[in-house]
Amino acid sequence: MDINHLTLLTDLYELTMMQGYFKTGNDETVIFDVFYRDNPSGSGYAITCGLDQVIDYIKNLSFSYDDIDYLRNQGIFDEDFLEYLAGYHFTGDIYAIAEGTVVFPREPLLKVKAPIMEAQLVETALLNIINHQSLIATKASRVVYAAGGSGVMEFGLRRAQGPDAGTYGARAAVIGGCDGTSNVLAGKCFDIPILGTHAHSWIMSFDDEYHAFRAYADLYPDSCTLLVDTYDTLRSGVPNAIRVFEELRAKGHMPKHYGIRLDSGDLAYLTKKARIMLDEAGFPDAVIAASGDLDENLITSLKSQGAPITSWGVGTKLITSADCPAFGGVYKLAASKPKGADEFTAKIKISENPAKITNPGNKTIYRIYGKEDGKIRGDLICLVGEHYDESDDLTIFDPQATWKKSTLAGGTYTMRELLVPIFIKGQCVYKSPSVMDIRSYCKDELNTLWDESRRLVNPQEVYVDLSMPLYKLKNELLDANHKK
Repeated sequence: MDINHLTLLTDLYELTMMQGYFKTGNDETVIFDVFYRDNPSGSGYAITCGLDQVIDYIKNLSFSYDDIDYLRNQGIFDEDFLEYLAGYHFTGDIYAIAEGTVVFPREPLLKVKAPIMEAQLVETALLNIINHQSLIATKASRVVYAAGGSGVMEFGLRRAQGPDAGTYGARAAVIGGCDGTSNVLAGKCFDIPILGTHAHSWIMSFDDEYHAFRAYADLYPDSCTLLVDTYDTLRSGVPNAIRVFEELRAKGHMPKHYGIRLDSGDLAYLTKKARIMLDEAGFPDAVIAASGDLDENLITSLKSQGAPITSWGVGTKLITSADCPAFGGVYKLAASKPKGADEFTAKIKISENPAKITNPGNKTIYRIYGKEDGKIRGDLICLVGEHYDESDDLTIFDPQATWKKSTLAGGTYTMRELLVPIFIKGQCVYKSPSVMDIRSYCKDELNTLWDESRRLVNPQEVYVDLSMPLYKLKNELLDANHKK
């Protein structure tokens, strides 16, 4: 994907609304929040991801002559508006939570403060980028958690929904904890490890399995993982792999990394038997890798059955997030300020569904940690400008069930503001870390969760509360709307 040509990656109504703002002279400054309402895959958290691609998108946001000509030919845009688009560039502010951060429903992952036409245009692309990569990073973190310290490789490119999903999905999967990817393009673009063995076709191209294995071992003496399920795993595959390993050992040429991979059959039964065969042959350090429609649930099941698998190749169900194919992030107006005004006016979207009522105003987020254990106690969504002293007692409460309260004694907790500046007045002020650095940061982030919130089934919810000033503002707007 060429990031330089994404300006028209938007829904038509963003452009028609822009023309409406242009024609009516609406040049107010607005604040939009990107957030999501429910954790994917029944998880107790999500991983925010995609910020680096958002930065590239914003930096390269401009309409080419071809773009303008295309829009002109639609017959719905006036020439003066097209002239405005020809000189368009982003001049606003963007704040975001750093990639790899553990996040929770309803809190802003990204905040756009810009003239309304500029803020409106970027909605679709921001959601497209953040929704996809956050979804895959979250799924990957669940798979890695299920693997329990065994290595996980992302193998899903051929089943991904197109080249972009496969490539950026691989990036997100590594951030979520995968050791590497089979996707060579992703490896080149993002400087992440590329991993792989060989296919069944390699075996089938030889007269017999043994000679196929021996040829592969000769070609790749430092890393030799042999696929043993082409014909018969236990009767031919594993014995032939052992034969090749014995020959390498006799020559004093044992690979640094070696083992077998299974891609089909009863993985619990077959890997147990294969482990016995490898151990009895004197290869207790041989890796047993598994692949074939794996996800966090199947990995958990296989581990509970005692399957001695030490490496997992996870493809389709990871790269597509098969059980939850959409992240569900939204982009909602939170505040506006007419030209010349000093203060923002808070805005709220009201719904009969309480979960869809938005949090108004210009907001930020503080994460609260226990001072001794470093574990998350909760997140506090606040209005910008609120001040907290960690030496004071802090009472937080559930905004839906306000009788649920917790008071943290002063000196027992720390607070960290999550939203950081990315663009200020159209200029990027943030440098993205490398993907592998983000991966390390994400691992540390996941360790701030309680085990109860990481479990795959029925996790404990992490509290996301509203500050008292924000809670009061929200209810004032709800009451005012009721009186209309």
